[in-house]
Amino acid sequence: MAQVSLEQIQRTVQGALLTHGADAFAAAEVARAVTAAEAVGNKICGLYYVESYCLQLTSGRVKGDVTPTVSTPRGAAVHVDAHFGFAQPAFAYGLPVALDAARQSGIASLAVGHAHTCTSLGYFTEQIARAGFIGVGFTNASPIVAAPGGKTRVIGTNPIAFSVPDGAGGIAMQFDQSTTTVALGKITMAKAAGETIPEGWAVDADGKPTTDPAAAIAGSLVSMGGYKGWGFGLMAEILAAGLAGGTLSRDVKPLKAPDGAPHDLGQYYIVIDPSTAPDFQAKLTALSAAASADEGARMPGQNKALMDPVDVPDAVWEQMLALAKPAG
Repeated sequence: MAQVSLEQIQRTVQGALLTHGADAFAAAEVARAVTAAEAVGNKICGLYYVESYCLQLTSGRVKGDVTPTVSTPRGAAVHVDAHFGFAQPAFAYGLPVALDAARQSGIASLAVGHAHTCTSLGYFTEQIARAGFIGVGFTNASPIVAAPGGKTRVIGTNPIAFSVPDGAGGIAMQFDQSTTTVALGKITMAKAAGETIPEGWAVDADGKPTTDPAAAIAGSLVSMGGYKGWGFGLMAEILAAGLAGGTLSRDVKPLKAPDGAPHDLGQYYIVIDPSTAPDFQAKLTALSAAASADEGARMPGQNKALMDPVDVPDAVWEQMLALAKPAG
């Protein structure tokens, strides 16, 4: 197991993306997101994705050299066309415009369309919160979820993220979760490791519960809380695909496939200025105190510690170094 600093991770991932055709801004933004995921142990959204990014840059499935286009069809409605490029630079282009709109109107929306997968949705809502605003985010993904009682995969894991500022540049609360019982990445990682999965995570192609990750991938993940999670997944689908202009989950090909049609996903964010409510901070402080009154209890996302250096499997780090090595 290699111990790698966050600075090394960011520099190496950025180099790998540059080597495979991304421009400097896109490479820097994606590398920053990968590094942030590794720093909190979110392996599924970290180095796990880098090889596929590089392969998809080479095949053209993701465009690494496009400039996102920002528009404001209404005063507080901000749209970004990612032009089939990465979600991270597209969000970076739209965020300052959305924050300014929320300052003026009290609330704004930021819709990012025609984008590659954003992986960790909370990475984006956290940026909104660190700017002093409440951030709510939604996205969709490749189809892996059937309606409760059904077998046909209709939507993706369709995460929802929510971040709240603490009034001092930090985070008072944050959650980032798929609307399924578990994220798809945990099942693919179990398959790669030759492990079984707990019953209740997925059903097979016949709609029967399974502990086999391969059967789960061929079948359907289970919505958290049954119909309740299914409803949240559909909400994310409507906002991310319907309002951001991305394609429906049912038409998205596997996210890590090296070639094929662009992801064409949507991300939809709501940006809320809490200063419109004069007692917001007092209510938040009281709620946080109540939630953390018992030993071991806390608000979601509080006291999140960053790791530096990070433990990285030797084979993974060797792969990153090879990807970053210039051709020839």
